[in-house]
Amino acid sequence: MESERGIPTVGIAVQPFKDLVNKQKIKRGMPNLRMEFVNYPVWGKTPEQLQEYVEGTSPETGNPFMPEILSKLTTPLTAEDKSTGEIKQTAGPSTYGPDTEDNLRQFFTDNQMTDYLPIILPTKERVDAMLKGTSHDPDEVVGKMAPTPGYFESWSYTVRTVAVNAVMAGATPEYFPVILAVASAGVESLSSSDNSFASFLVINGPIRDEIGMNYKYGAMGPFSRANSTIGRAWTLLSLNGGNAGKPGINYMAVVGNPTNWVNIIIPENEADSPWKPFSVQKGFKPNENVVSIFVGWGVLSSANSAKVAWTKQINFAGQMKALSDDQGWLFGATFVLSPVVANLVRDEGYDTMDKLINYLYQAPGQDKPHFRSTRDINVLVTGTSNNLYWDYGGARYFKSVSIDQWR
Repeated sequence: MESERGIPTVGIAVQPFKDLVNKQKIKRGMPNLRMEFVNYPVWGKTPEQLQEYVEGTSPETGNPFMPEILSKLTTPLTAEDKSTGEIKQTAGPSTYGPDTEDNLRQFFTDNQMTDYLPIILPTKERVDAMLKGTSHDPDEVVGKMAPTPGYFESWSYTVRTVAVNAVMAGATPEYFPVILAVASAGVESLSSSDNSFASFLVINGPIRDEIGMNYKYGAMGPFSRANSTIGRAWTLLSLNGGNAGKPGINYMAVVGNPTNWVNIIIPENEADSPWKPFSVQKGFKPNENVVSIFVGWGVLSSANSAKVAWTKQINFAGQMKALSDDQGWLFGATFVLSPVVANLVRDEGYDTMDKLINYLYQAPGQDKPHFRSTRDINVLVTGTSNNLYWDYGGARYFKSVSIDQWR
């Protein structure tokens, strides 16, 4: 009888990824694949310190690390080692209950189906009412989503699935077309990365006033039901429709990002801005209702930076340029200007957005651009004009979607 042939192999991963690795083993039909886990971190360690990991003990068993590797390489495979099997991940059954409201809310919480804030239970009556906010069929597939496309399984979801999560978030049917447009983009608000990413929605068009979005005082804060629940619905859909947000399994952020609760929602203050709305800059018509999606690190007050100085005559464009050149390359630079600051920048000679972006990309006399493309720089206008505050940070524009097509 011909003996089995192959190269003995043991997978090695850092210890914090143990749960993720074990889930992937099951998912890929190799539940008993031999693995060994090594101490962490490995980044920033000297060769001598890494050698100590190898010559030390396993963080899982406390036994010497290398002998465990050698044992797994040389011990013949058992029948259990060779067994196969797959557990298919699903979003769960379509209905739950009957039970008390308290028990159902606890069930949602215990099964990581919420953001751990109180939810509105998605009863049939409430979901049916939400579905009246669109002309689309409840069983129509809206899109698909994954914690990180290509690395995790993508789940698809229907209009009804989106409605369920919109109800849970506390949205109303009037907001539903916006939430559907976001869902159709297939961009998760909760990435699997061990970075702590933030997600943005920029909203343009008359719908901002139709549904009472706040783009004045505290525009990026919790001062409008529409702003808050639209952003929250995106997170809940990522959890329940997009296979995302399970800590240690498909959400690995080291410290997390507080904006993930409702994300960063920016309805532009179009009337007080000196430039065309962001959606128009991207090719849409002025009266179209559009949501644009950004992903990045987040934003913070420009006053936090030593590059921003308050003087009698402030060169705002110059300060924006200094901050732009100080940003990392991964997510470019995004500026959120109050209308008064935006108009002061306009008065400095940047009467069109193209002029401003081109300057921020490569100023006269600058040897080479800091970023790869002008697309890496974006300027948004929201808020009020009672002071000269503005925000900046790293966020890359991803795509824009028509809201009107989801009415």
